[in-house]
Amino acid sequence: MMNEKHTISVLVENSAGVLSRISGLFARRGFNIHSLAVGVTESPDISRITIVAQGDDRVLEQIAKQLNKLIDVIKVRTVKGEELLSRELMLVKVSCVPEKRHELIAIAEISGAKISDVSPSSMTLELSANSLKLAAFEELLRPYGIKEIARTGVIALQKGSGAM
Repeated sequence: MMNEKHTISVLVENSAGVLSRISGLFARRGFNIHSLAVGVTESPDISRITIVAQGDDRVLEQIAKQLNKLIDVIKVRTVKGEELLSRELMLVKVSCVPEKRHELIAIAEISGAKISDVSPSSMTLELSANSLKLAAFEELLRPYGIKEIARTGVIALQKGSGAM
């Protein structure tokens, strides 16, 4: 499993400085973060940090060990691909003259995207999906002229009834 992307879910105490300590740990160890998302959980005192990082099994084990040493960390779990339910949100602003608007509306409907904004010369579409579907959606929109893209980090939960 050489340089594969891994999704790490970390439950932490919801307090000031936690994210800084975690990102500092990654920086000091030379681990690259591909995606990072933080949000409060069902308990307002606990936040979930979802990290997507790249590396082999040894690197992944080191990351988990180092995270577990941090005082604010409650639990660390690496979620394997087959057990993973992940989503990312993407907003895409595309050039859109009125004559082409119907084409973009059709792409949005087929892809399950929402139209978030329309102006005389552009349309902004919104899609929540996994990374592969977002990449395919972006490719469909590229011929129209992408003006801007904004993406959130990956958020993830384990499939089924298991929970952290």
